[in-house]
Amino acid sequence: MGKFYSYLYKVIIHLSVMVKEVNAAHILVKTEKEAADIRTKIGSGEKFADLAKKHSTCPSRKKGGDLGWFGRGQMVRPFETAAFDAKKGDVVGPVKTEFGWHLILVKDQK
Repeated sequence: MGKFYSYLYKVIIHLSVMVKEVNAAHILVKTEKEAADIRTKIGSGEKFADLAKKHSTCPSRKKGGDLGWFGRGQMVRPFETAAFDAKKGDVVGPVKTEFGWHLILVKDQK
């Protein structure tokens, strides 16, 4: 029984520090190449929000790609996985979903 309780304790600790919500912005484009080119611009110092307004095909482009806070189960699986696996401040992608190719900026987590 001691090993079981030790394992259970580790699971509880892991779940207590697991990210429950993410505040993110994204840029949605049609091709992986477009996403990769925009990612290069971000790496060169261009602002994510400006690039979202210029290139994204999502209505969130009007807000610089801002999606606000969301929890698990609210986004399509590949997007959710990428957003929740990233750290605050990371830009991840290109990520392929049924909607196209995303670049995701993780603005905050809780």
